[in-house]
Amino acid sequence: MFDRTKTTFEKLRRSDTVIVFPVLDDGKILLTEQEQPGKEPFIGVAGGRVDDDEDILEAAKRELVEETRYEAIDYILWDAQHPTSKIDWVVYTFIAKGLKKVADMNLDAGEKITLRPVNLDEFIDIAISKNFKIIPKLYEAKLYPEKMNELKKLFNPKTI
Repeated sequence: MFDRTKTTFEKLRRSDTVIVFPVLDDGKILLTEQEQPGKEPFIGVAGGRVDDDEDILEAAKRELVEETRYEAIDYILWDAQHPTSKIDWVVYTFIAKGLKKVADMNLDAGEKITLRPVNLDEFIDIAISKNFKIIPKLYEAKLYPEKMNELKKLFNPKTI
């Protein structure tokens, strides 16, 4: 400490998380309507835990296929943040473009997921109302036209 005394600070550790916003060729963004045991149904995004033996991009690719049936040509790391200072944990957010349907959903036993394609305006409204982790970026886009243009370019399926 500043006064030369000693103390112990504790911090929890959990596996990092990836979330993926897949963008269809028509510009719609795939959200998920999910049910999980012990939780109320909710609107969310594809994503999940980064396994010990994989990097964040591998995890994003795996989660995208498992929860949406799609692979992507391009993955853009859009955001990375520590949601809380008391837990050693990072949430990585990707945008996935150039989608191709490749498989049936491969859900965990405790998941029920339905895909919900939405346009950019619907995405912003849902993300803000459901407290998605990228809210500051969406508020910036609502407030500043240049930030909205950047967001539109980011989610444009033609810009890879």
